[in-house]
Amino acid sequence: MYRLDVSSPLGMVEITSTENAITAVLFVDREETIHEQTSETPTVLKDCYEQLIQYFNGERTKFTVPYEMYGTDFQKSVWTALTTVPFAKTESYKDIAIKVGNEKAVRAVGTTNGKNPISIIVPCHRIIGANGKLTGYAGGLWRKEWLLMHEQKMAKE
Repeated sequence: MYRLDVSSPLGMVEITSTENAITAVLFVDREETIHEQTSETPTVLKDCYEQLIQYFNGERTKFTVPYEMYGTDFQKSVWTALTTVPFAKTESYKDIAIKVGNEKAVRAVGTTNGKNPISIIVPCHRIIGANGKLTGYAGGLWRKEWLLMHEQKMAKE
């Protein structure tokens, strides 16, 4: 596994990858950069770094880096469904449950959403409660709110 840190407006983001695919994009609670680019850093990791910088700078609305997600079939179906939520839009946990073919699995969708290992790129921050309220986000609700506002601002420009 390879790692690379990205300093963002929301704090440090740690990207993890294999030689060919991103396996995690997670907020970490530290301020210092530990994992820097070296001659050993795979291209996929460098590309992800650049795409995240572009996203935070308001220059990118879609990610093109390859990624691999490890989990149960249900988890993978939920994470795949997350990628269908359009940029700067939101859907509810129930909407995702319907997309994966199990309308009653709202809680399981919520749990799976919280275990998404590839934040931002697999946009779990776009999932909200049925009442329109922001609920749960592994990176903290303040980050979820920031990401949604950032995307809405970019969509208007």
